[in-house]
Amino acid sequence: MAVRTARAALLSASFAALAACGGVVPSPSGQRPPVSPPPRPTPAPSSSLPQPQNALLLGVRAGPAITSLPMTGDDAAGALSAFRESCARLTTRADGSGLTRPADWRQACTAAANWGQGAPSAFFASYFETARVGDGRAYATGYYEPEIAGSRNAVPGYSYPVYGLPRDLVRARPGDAAPLKDGRMPLGRYGPDGRFTAYFDREEITNGALAGQGLEIAWVADPVEFFFLQVQGSGRLVSPDGTVTRIGYAGQNGQAYTGIGGLMRERGLVGSGPGQYSGSMQGIMQYIREHPVEGRALMNENRSWVFFKVLEGDGPLGALNVPVRAGSSVAADPRFVPLGAPVWLDLDRREASGLWVAQDTGGAIKGANRFDTFWGAGQRARTIAGGMSGRGSALVLLPRGTLSRLGVR
Repeated sequence: MAVRTARAALLSASFAALAACGGVVPSPSGQRPPVSPPPRPTPAPSSSLPQPQNALLLGVRAGPAITSLPMTGDDAAGALSAFRESCARLTTRADGSGLTRPADWRQACTAAANWGQGAPSAFFASYFETARVGDGRAYATGYYEPEIAGSRNAVPGYSYPVYGLPRDLVRARPGDAAPLKDGRMPLGRYGPDGRFTAYFDREEITNGALAGQGLEIAWVADPVEFFFLQVQGSGRLVSPDGTVTRIGYAGQNGQAYTGIGGLMRERGLVGSGPGQYSGSMQGIMQYIREHPVEGRALMNENRSWVFFKVLEGDGPLGALNVPVRAGSSVAADPRFVPLGAPVWLDLDRREASGLWVAQDTGGAIKGANRFDTFWGAGQRARTIAGGMSGRGSALVLLPRGTLSRLGVR
């Protein structure tokens, strides 16, 4: 879970999944990224076997008519608004899923710009067709925009720094380190001797490795709340005078993300027995607060650290660099869902069923039919996202004519 430029930001990130497994964000929700930090891992919904690398290779089938879906007007209106905001990117960027080309979206985007507010369900029925990617079996978690006590200035009670992107955090030059699996060079830093090395990890940064460099963009009151804000990839800082500052994913230290909920589960700390805790975000946080020494060590086992920047505008930015919207935006794996495409979810969680728009990514949101639903800010959003774990089916909405062009019947 980012909110994820967190993704490549944010970008980011769900606590039900975080509790379920081990070792991605904003970015921008995560740690969610357009450089996505790896926030919340989860079991593959369709198969434990390796999947082909995009939707086209995995296989798509035509789905049911859009008019047969139980789409409500309010649901469609929110999705139409989110789709409009995505169009500038949809019609210009390459689609890693292999399903669409920028030109495929132009007719629907032109219509969306001129549609107005009436009959939003008719818009989708007029310009889209449904497709099932793979077997269509879906798994969805949730993320939200945390709101915690924070200040742009160092004042009493706000002593934990929020760092901007360090100047010495760079990618290795070819030959100075082994490439990552995706072919990119790893992130790290060059020491005084000119050698490339891994960047400071969470424990080192917490212990002051970056102090005195002028990287502080804000300070927060509670390191535990800040830890979970980093997992989400963006959030809002509320100062003592009520001023709100929105921060979003700026980058990550290059260290691997480890889901601490998964570590707790492996150690027998998650469950309903004596001395055990709920696998939800709330349960993980309760354990850390009741065992401060062990809890601090547990958080440090997630060596990943997210750096932030101050955001302007009315919403956290997702991987498309447009605001993500509560109840309408979902993070997906862009290899299997075109970013900007509408998605229909039919889940065993009623509140998460309906029409969404894929506007974000997340380091742990990987594979076909894996989604992370965005719920906004506030206590309700926190509660829903923290406990979201829904299973069912998914349909991707593609511009009419796409399936015919792909030779899909």
